[in-house]
Amino acid sequence: MKRILVTSALPYANGPIHLGHLAGAYLPADVYVRYQRMKKRNVLYICGTDEHGVPIAIAAEKQGITPQQLVDRYYADHLDTFTRFGMSFDNFSRTSRPLHHKTSQAFFQNLYDKNVLVERTVQQFYCETCSRFLADRFVEGVCPRCQQPGARGDQCEKCGSSLEQTELIKPYCKVCGHTPVLKDTRHLFFKLGDFQAKLETWLAGKKGWKENVLNYCRGWFKEGLGERAVTRDLKWGIQAPAAGYEEKMIYVWFEAPIGYISATKEWAERIGQPDKWKEYWMDSRTKLVHFIGKDNIVFHAIIWPAMIMAHGDLILPADIPANEFLNLQGEKLSTSRNYAVWLGEYLAKFPPDPLRYYLAAIAPENKDADFTWTEFQQRNNSELADILGNFINRTLTFAKRQFNGVPAAGELNDLDRAMIQVLEKAPVEFGDLFEHYELRRGLTALMDVARFANKYFNDQQPWATLKTNRSQCATTINLCLHTVQTLAILMEPVLPFSAEKTWAMLGHTGSVHEQLWDEAGSLTLQPGHRLGQEQILFSKIDDKQIQPEIDRLAAISKNQSPTAAAPETPAEPVKISYDDFSRVQLRLAQVLKAEKVEKADKLLRLEILVGEEKRQIVAGIAKHYAPEQLIGKTIVVVANLQPAKIRGLESNGMLLAAEDETGQLAVLTPDRPVSCGARVK
Repeated sequence: MKRILVTSALPYANGPIHLGHLAGAYLPADVYVRYQRMKKRNVLYICGTDEHGVPIAIAAEKQGITPQQLVDRYYADHLDTFTRFGMSFDNFSRTSRPLHHKTSQAFFQNLYDKNVLVERTVQQFYCETCSRFLADRFVEGVCPRCQQPGARGDQCEKCGSSLEQTELIKPYCKVCGHTPVLKDTRHLFFKLGDFQAKLETWLAGKKGWKENVLNYCRGWFKEGLGERAVTRDLKWGIQAPAAGYEEKMIYVWFEAPIGYISATKEWAERIGQPDKWKEYWMDSRTKLVHFIGKDNIVFHAIIWPAMIMAHGDLILPADIPANEFLNLQGEKLSTSRNYAVWLGEYLAKFPPDPLRYYLAAIAPENKDADFTWTEFQQRNNSELADILGNFINRTLTFAKRQFNGVPAAGELNDLDRAMIQVLEKAPVEFGDLFEHYELRRGLTALMDVARFANKYFNDQQPWATLKTNRSQCATTINLCLHTVQTLAILMEPVLPFSAEKTWAMLGHTGSVHEQLWDEAGSLTLQPGHRLGQEQILFSKIDDKQIQPEIDRLAAISKNQSPTAAAPETPAEPVKISYDDFSRVQLRLAQVLKAEKVEKADKLLRLEILVGEEKRQIVAGIAKHYAPEQLIGKTIVVVANLQPAKIRGLESNGMLLAAEDETGQLAVLTPDRPVSCGARVK
């Protein structure tokens, strides 16, 4: 192995980063990379945002902005929160950049020229109202498996079934609500099945890989690999380069992993060596490691390697340490319900290292893990503050006060020799665990050193020997200071901010990040070395700090939360022209009838009169108004909105309401009688 190339799965640029992302693909990779850098190995860490595909197009349409505006917002948000969390990417790129488009098109053309892409005519839903073919997530309907409404054209989130859009019962366009029609369309497909035998042989040799990855792949092989579409009818994405397919876009699953290559190219150009990317992608002496969550196994362990095999001159992954999922307070994370802990919101209230420590300590390496605020608090207070932080603080304070720096060590006793032995073994033991992606055991080993050191300090009683045997006291404090130095280096991969503070408190110049891992246990402090200014390393977290977080999640769990959407990244308001606004027709309407929608706690069906026209609208205000409160009321509606189907009911307009800071809604009404149908200006 001459070099290591590490990637984390590209986060989708349609929402902020949450703890599930961190536990699966990002923190484990960052710990591994930081450790490898301290081993002085040639390691490169690549990532970036995945910025194409249907979810982004849908989210942009809903917000009335362009897809580019949406991904620009979330790229900035991801880069900012990752940086504040301590992620040490060598390059954090994005797939909307021209270099990625060019790289993806060249990769696509390579496979097209080698005849591993084949044309097929398929039937796909077409929305005559929107005048476009509908990609999977633009279509919703009733799931054919569990009969639940709201299933997408690719998956039912209720029962987890994978679907084809043509299987949906009562399908409708997610944008306008109209029923689409089936039309023929041409697409190119990747002949994935042609590579099954080669993939099986390749994976059979991966004895050290996680069983969850290998078992997942075996399941796919048992079902048999078929063909997979590589183009789609969509306006947002990378244009397919093949002749006759200029109106098609490259499917995002195909071009997203190519982002690893384009991000490496971008890094090489930035350092002034544009061809250096080839060393990492075309030299078999490179170890390529993909850190992912288990939902990405099929793409990284089957489809992406098959694409690499088809391309012919790129290296295959050496390891794919996929993690399981992180649950939250005993339930699955749900971004649609805002049942998540968002990294940006966490960092506004707490420092990064306690979260890095806790997520590493409960890392879902072999099974799903559960994040709870109470355990987060307990781990911070009893382990970081009371064990690790306490030892470092008491050692530095004692040394500075009693010796004004590092005292010289004298004759060693058995306890001293035991402490030295622990320090000598620690880098080797820790290193082996981090080398094999075992964060949980690595954190246990780190805390065991701090526990042993605290016991050593107590058993040696330096406060007593200071008066009775100053030489022995000096030896104790000398070894405790060396233990602090060892801990500063060993905790750097997981606790980089605290490690840097500790290094400075030891009076060292430079950065702890530049130190040699293998020398962590060495006794290199010189007698008389002056120490820096000590400070509290880890502050305790009070109940009052975490209770609001617990209460918020509990309210959402009980379906009582006033908000159901992921927090938006602060951004400049989208400005529209007067002409754009003038196209929105706001009119007064009178409510003739109102009733609850069956099996929908939040919805009311209203029959309204707009001028002389009777209409039906569906409004999500059932938790704020009883039906009888609305009958006879004059309200404001958007009168020229395209009809939409909500719970099978056609809604021909939108009611306007104001929301206060508590989430309470107030329907907008005129302050004096005005004729029904009057236009609101």
